[in-house]
Amino acid sequence: MKSVNYILPFALLALVLLFASAYDPSPLQDICVAIKNINDGVFVNGKFCKDPKLAKPEDFFFCGLDQPGDTRNRLGFNVTTVNVEQIPGLNTLGISAVRIDYAPYGQNPPHTHPRATEILVVLEGTLYVGFVTSNQLNNTLFSKVLNKGDVFVFPIGLIHFQFNVGKTHAVAIAGLSSQNPGVITIANSIFGAKPPINPDFLAEAFQLEPNVVKSLQAKFWASY
Repeated sequence: MKSVNYILPFALLALVLLFASAYDPSPLQDICVAIKNINDGVFVNGKFCKDPKLAKPEDFFFCGLDQPGDTRNRLGFNVTTVNVEQIPGLNTLGISAVRIDYAPYGQNPPHTHPRATEILVVLEGTLYVGFVTSNQLNNTLFSKVLNKGDVFVFPIGLIHFQFNVGKTHAVAIAGLSSQNPGVITIANSIFGAKPPINPDFLAEAFQLEPNVVKSLQAKFWASY
């Protein structure tokens, strides 16, 4: 893990520089530290702002991204999120980050971020990654096998994935061009919807037997 600790600061610095031009609307003030009490602020970009005179260094700080996430789950991966919920000072700044840990053969299943482009830096291990374009470009798959030090970009809104194809744990850091990118995991959304989507409709849409759809809907779809 020493090599991960050595590379991590440089990866984070690169991500900050790459996302200096962010997707979210540009701020009109120096800082806008998010607060939950609406009586103390003004509504801006989805979060209320603290009086800037009351801001403190801790509002712009997060500790622990060097710590491995728990990958003991069905898919063998863990995402440590660092967005406006963890760093209130990110409010209106249009940037966030995540650490992703993968057990051997663990995967971050097909998903999309509706509000952000993502840039991924591999710190340890070997990942098979890719994204699929929209119908307009014939649902073309762009994929690569990434090793330590490699970088890959997932365009905003497109379905993408990562799969650890190695026999050892893998670690990646990603930057996202939104303070709150959101995530939609495709299988969870379709088969884990509450209340469930009509299985006959899904059977026709996915060209499956209705009993297969019902079996999928009966599974436990955890949010990771």
